[in-house]
Amino acid sequence: MQDKITLEKLEKYFNLTNSALEIVKKNIIKGKNTEAKEIIEMASNYLADARHFQKKGDFVNAFAALNYSHGWIDSGVRLSVFDVEDSKLFTIK
Repeated sequence: MQDKITLEKLEKYFNLTNSALEIVKKNIIKGKNTEAKEIIEMASNYLADARHFQKKGDFVNAFAALNYSHGWIDSGVRLSVFDVEDSKLFTIK
């Protein structure tokens, strides 16, 4: 069991969340632009927070911010704001 948040683990989750964010930006369901804009903004803000915490050496809060970021993205997928198929990056119905 891994009980530490390492730089490698952070980078893995930064890559996953950045990839997911780029995909949803290109797959907004017609008529959901307002919702998509808010979700993308929140996810992007949490990603920026995660980088800030990482630079300070605060890996715990960086990892937490990454999880919030991806959570926003997944909520948009579950609420049919984004049309995606990748079940490895997203929580698909």
